[in-house]
Amino acid sequence: MEAVKWNGDSVTILDQRLLPLKEVYNTYKNYTDVAYAIKSMETRGAPAIGITAGMGIALAAKTITAKSLEEFKEEMEKVLNLFASTRPTAVNLFWTINRMRSLILSARDLDVIKSALETEAIKILEEDIAANKQMGKNGARFLDDGDIVMTHCNAGALATGGYGTALGVIRAAIEEGKQIEVFACETRPYLQGARLTTWELLKDNIPVTLITDNMSGYFMKNGTIKKIIVGADRIARNGDVANKIGTYSHSVLAKEHGIPFLVAAPISTLDPDTPTGDDIVIEERSVDEVAYIGNVQIAPEGIKIKNPSFDVTPAKNITAIITERGVIEKPEGKGIIELF
Repeated sequence: MEAVKWNGDSVTILDQRLLPLKEVYNTYKNYTDVAYAIKSMETRGAPAIGITAGMGIALAAKTITAKSLEEFKEEMEKVLNLFASTRPTAVNLFWTINRMRSLILSARDLDVIKSALETEAIKILEEDIAANKQMGKNGARFLDDGDIVMTHCNAGALATGGYGTALGVIRAAIEEGKQIEVFACETRPYLQGARLTTWELLKDNIPVTLITDNMSGYFMKNGTIKKIIVGADRIARNGDVANKIGTYSHSVLAKEHGIPFLVAAPISTLDPDTPTGDDIVIEERSVDEVAYIGNVQIAPEGIKIKNPSFDVTPAKNITAIITERGVIEKPEGKGIIELF
């Protein structure tokens, strides 16, 4: 299951807007199309956004006509700024951009830098897959045989280079022989849980039950849900976690019912330069995502709508942050600095 693929002279992206009804792969030879694929949610998930941006930047380096190294650097800075404008909350995007920018700024040869950017894009993909598998091994100990684990949004192979962050921990626990069942929240308004997580888990024959977002408290109270695990789009220095809207509400309910609340994310999602969750920029997306489900309008014309795409879960609500480098248990008061 590949959300994004590098072909040497093009980038192929699984169009996640069409899942689960259609499995369509689009191939782009123009970097601006790759940037739009990120902005339009054709590809999504913080790690996958970073990977796709890296490939788009490498593609731009191959296609931009520049007569000198300095002209190339000037044009590539415009490319980097274009990708930076696509999704403001996912820190993996900016991690990739900064990584590529460092290569560009240090370049001394035009042909060499074009090849180096392609190599770096592939390396970012490979590193993400390896990180996810290590993260799964690090986090599997938190899941017990027979657990029903709830997740919110999609933090699986579709949101990464492969295997997944939150779903990677679940996969790793199953690979250890544990019987795990997943409850997937639908994740309004874009329905990543209903459309993507269920599709992905069914593909892997992992037992999954779909619930609406506002059912989670019911299933926590009656003892059905034993653990909760989610991904992240940005983790502040103090351990506050920005993730898909609705995550914070689930964390409050989990704390009320004494249910472990786990976050799985690669090091590239950790942002030591952002002090707290209050400092994280929250993306506001189109009101049409709330007013419509697919092409069906569900809200009256002219109604005021707000559509923040993310919320912030405070460190005090988090049992553990699981990364490929290690696990931070009870991050409140400790933050994330120990992993750097």
